Amino acid sequence: MQIGLIGLGRMGGNITRRLIEKGKHDVVVFDVNSKAVDELASHGATPGASLGDLVVKLKAPRTIWIMLPAGKITEDTIDTLSHSLHNGDTIIDGGNTFWQDDVRRAAALKDKGIHYVDVGTSGGIWGFERGYCMMIGGDKKVVDRLDPIFATLAPGLGDISRTPGREKLDARAEQGYIHAGPVGAGHFVKMVHNGIEYGLMQAYAEGFDILRNANIDALPPAHRFDVNLPDVAEVWRRGSVISSWLLDLTSSALAANPKLDEYSGFVEDSGEGRWTINAAIDESVPAEVITAALYARFRSRKEHTFAEKILSAMRAGFGGHKEPGKPKG
Repeated sequence: MQIGLIGLGRMGGNITRRLIEKGKHDVVVFDVNSKAVDELASHGATPGASLGDLVVKLKAPRTIWIMLPAGKITEDTIDTLSHSLHNGDTIIDGGNTFWQDDVRRAAALKDKGIHYVDVGTSGGIWGFERGYCMMIGGDKKVVDRLDPIFATLAPGLGDISRTPGREKLDARAEQGYIHAGPVGAGHFVKMVHNGIEYGLMQAYAEGFDILRNANIDALPPAHRFDVNLPDVAEVWRRGSVISSWLLDLTSSALAANPKLDEYSGFVEDSGEGRWTINAAIDESVPAEVITAALYARFRSRKEHTFAEKILSAMRAGFGGHKEPGKPKG
């Protein structure tokens, strides 16, 4: 299947490679960084010299996947494309866009006959090897037509045991992707996913900080423990009820440097936690854990603890995020 892909950063580049190498799709690519375009061309992608050139190289009905940071750059790109695309073409936004922006964009594009699909995409920098978990919003006919793209990007069954009782349910969920509902539903589900992620990460971070401080002088000598954090992280990965990919990443970081000296403890948030809390307020749903986790990230920018270094290590592990240093002043 032919598709255009705009934005060849950490995830966009690997999405392109997976589409080409795992599914033999014809991918036309563009990025303002010409080196990124050349790199993907060496893997079999068709290079586009500009947005307009990318559109010209696609056959109708065109499908273009945008993998850019949420905000102005994505808005401007969609606006530019809307003047070049035609009735029946489709724009996919696979970034971390706010779901209400999806609803607004889809309504504007509908007047021009252009379809819009939002894809909440989880997989970070490991997606090429592991595949991407996708939560998709859009018209059913459009989403079904694009299924070969989603099926290639998804992880597949892998070695995860099958859930009893799912035999009559949508098989796509077992493959690692779902049609969550109409436009906006994909990014809404991904938003909550990331809010939950905040809470999980914070729980791990606090737990390891408690373990690290188990031998402080304030404790009675008989109550002190010099806990080996890399060993604890590793043993918890194996058979424990709190095992997860986030714990895998934590174990790798601690094995490399138990003190995590390379991490500042300054922890950013990319917006989804705030949006999740706002949704909880709108729905009158108590979300104490997610809210506390977000506030902990705010506090990390004023003072840093070992817990924040654990958070930074996990963010670097799954998404390649580079935290800034402590601001001056």
